[in-house]
Amino acid sequence: MLLRVLNIGCFGGGTGLPSLIGGLRRNPWLRINAVVTMFDSGGSSGVLRDELGVLPPGDVLKCALALARNEREARRVLLTRLPELESDKLGGHTGGNLLLSMMERYGGDFLAAVDSLRALLGCSGWVWPVSVEQSSLCAEYRDGTTTRGEVEVDAVQAQGSWVDRIWLDPPPTIHPRTAAAISDFEAAIIGPGSFYTSLVPIFLVQGAREALATVNGPVILVSNLLTEGRGMRGFTAGEAVRRINSVLGRPVDVLVYNTALPPAGVLDRYAAEHKQPLELGVVPDGCQVVMGDFWTTDIARHDRRRLAYAIWAVLAQRLLE
Repeated sequence: MLLRVLNIGCFGGGTGLPSLIGGLRRNPWLRINAVVTMFDSGGSSGVLRDELGVLPPGDVLKCALALARNEREARRVLLTRLPELESDKLGGHTGGNLLLSMMERYGGDFLAAVDSLRALLGCSGWVWPVSVEQSSLCAEYRDGTTTRGEVEVDAVQAQGSWVDRIWLDPPPTIHPRTAAAISDFEAAIIGPGSFYTSLVPIFLVQGAREALATVNGPVILVSNLLTEGRGMRGFTAGEAVRRINSVLGRPVDVLVYNTALPPAGVLDRYAAEHKQPLELGVVPDGCQVVMGDFWTTDIARHDRRRLAYAIWAVLAQRLLE
């Protein structure tokens, strides 16, 4: 086997994508690219989007921090929320969200702001917003009702409505530099992350499917540890593969699946939130399943090192001779 640096792309958002790339960045044989969803409508990002007309900065910031030279110190400084003062609209926002938003607003270019943030933090990889066009996530449920906005979509399905379809309005287009970056990827890793609000929306952006079609290497889906509320009762990892296949227009080659369960008390806590361990289900033919114990703490989050080693094992097997 001849070792060489592999250029890979990781797709998602929320807390899952930073955790994934934070583990992978330790591998000197990987060049990390994070392709980030840009349709957050909640929290600090949502408020800044509404009040300043800027793109939601939160997911991009978290990915940049995961790739920072000194991640712990950078997170301590840039994820600290400003105190709320009377008649002060800046209170409650993180310093990093405000910094990135101001860099965009006064520089006029979100991608340039992201590049500047990368340089400031000494990032070891690249962060690519999938689009820089304002758009909102929308969903239609099995009962025919619809919602608009990432927070609303997530909340309604968590309360028990099964999502039939989602779309972006107005339809955004992939940024040309992001599309060019994807065309150089040797493999694509999707997830973990909120299925309908972090993973699927990236590939609904016009041009995203076409860009991913140029990747000759494997498409790897990291399945979530839990279902996401009442509206995903009965949802399985196999169903996730089928739905991602449909969105991508090409098959997922490898599914990374967790086999570990925490103590019963931890499961009871998540059961109270109507979240259950994700079952494997029936996986489509041709999709390799890589199984392992990735849930190692009382918090439902993949162990960074274990996941990173599993991804490397797949990449080495499929891309290195």
